[in-house]
Amino acid sequence: MSLTYTIRVRDRATGEIHTLQVSEDRYILHSAEKQGVELPFSCRNGACTTCAVRVLSGEIYQPEAIGLSPELRRQGYALLCVSYPRSDLEVETQDEDEVYELQFGRYFGRGKVKAGLPLDEE
Repeated sequence: MSLTYTIRVRDRATGEIHTLQVSEDRYILHSAEKQGVELPFSCRNGACTTCAVRVLSGEIYQPEAIGLSPELRRQGYALLCVSYPRSDLEVETQDEDEVYELQFGRYFGRGKVKAGLPLDEE
């Protein structure tokens, strides 16, 4: 029999706080949807940062979160689409662009690329 944990999700976009019950063997995002809570997501494979959260308290397990660097994981970021609870949790949704910039910003030292213009013509 698996353990069930209480997950509090602060949605930064709406200001809402959602309280979920999630089994240790279920993905948090999938469980939220089954409980009628809509949270941001895109790929469902742990490859993008749309469902990224910052863990405020508790322990999360995310072996399939290939979209997050080890450094961001150490800083407390997680991807809900491929995360399992390992304790009661409190998390806060993040802005996808912020997380993407944290993850990849060092590779774009000249700033954001503008559509249709080579970097030298900006």
